[in-house]
Amino acid sequence: MAPGEEAPLQGHTDPMVEVHAKGMIVSDGPLSRPVPVSLRYDPDVEPATVRFVFPGGTAWTFPRALLEAGLRAPARRGDVGIWPCGRVQTVVELHSAGAVAMVQFDSTALLRFLRRTYAVTASPMTR
Repeated sequence: MAPGEEAPLQGHTDPMVEVHAKGMIVSDGPLSRPVPVSLRYDPDVEPATVRFVFPGGTAWTFPRALLEAGLRAPARRGDVGIWPCGRVQTVVELHSAGAVAMVQFDSTALLRFLRRTYAVTASPMTR
């Protein structure tokens, strides 16, 4: 599936949402590099959280409300910070064991993902 493309829902019995997005690893070096990220939401497992899965299986789970807030203004909870970067980008900052990763996304991909998460929780057919 291409970056930014949405995975179809698996019928009415599986409300999980998965969207593939392309992020850009931001570093202090001269070049940023792209990274594919799987954005996941499973209301049957963790209804208040979203999960960002990176290549190699590294995953970050954090509140869906944090992602939503970070699209509008800087927001932080624990090891995750999210903030708008200009008019069309959003930065997700992840802290782990003394390391920091910053990944920049097109805001529209994150908004599209959030809308899908709210659509499945609002739909009585998926419950």
